[in-house]
Amino acid sequence: MQAYLNVAQIVLSVALILIILFQVRGGGLGGIFGQPSTVYRTRRGVEKILFQLTIVLVVIFLVISVLTLRLSS
Repeated sequence: MQAYLNVAQIVLSVALILIILFQVRGGGLGGIFGQPSTVYRTRRGVEKILFQLTIVLVVIFLVISVLTLRLSS
């Protein structure tokens, strides 16, 4: 059981990294130097799906992490 949870945790962590990298928007160099973004945007389409998928994967990752911790002790 412990091995399956460890594998699931690794797979989820790789999936989370990929999903987060897909979400990165081109903010340009203005964000580095403190230039505020004045345009308000609503998430739509694929961007909204990626955002919601990120939340779901984080919750699943946290649940599996707690289960792994409980079973190891």
